[in-house]
Amino acid sequence: MSVENKEDLLRRIEEALDSVRPYLLADGGDVKLHDLTDDMVVRLELLGSCQSCPMSAMTFKAGLEESIRRAVPEVVKVEAVSEIETA
Repeated sequence: MSVENKEDLLRRIEEALDSVRPYLLADGGDVKLHDLTDDMVVRLELLGSCQSCPMSAMTFKAGLEESIRRAVPEVVKVEAVSEIETA
């Protein structure tokens, strides 16, 4: 993947996240894009109240993953990372 292509993909992913971010922020949470791997896996970290929310799995799957895959069909997988993994 070229640098320009990766930058375009990252921009599109951030735009998709921005479309759902207001809902996360309203509940005291947020999401951070950690990485887009060469094999087209997006790695996200849930922040704030989203980390411990019992609905976070549903938010992740139905909200974040769906928005990203709609905006960037090239993505093959969206996975969550924890703060511990990224430290």
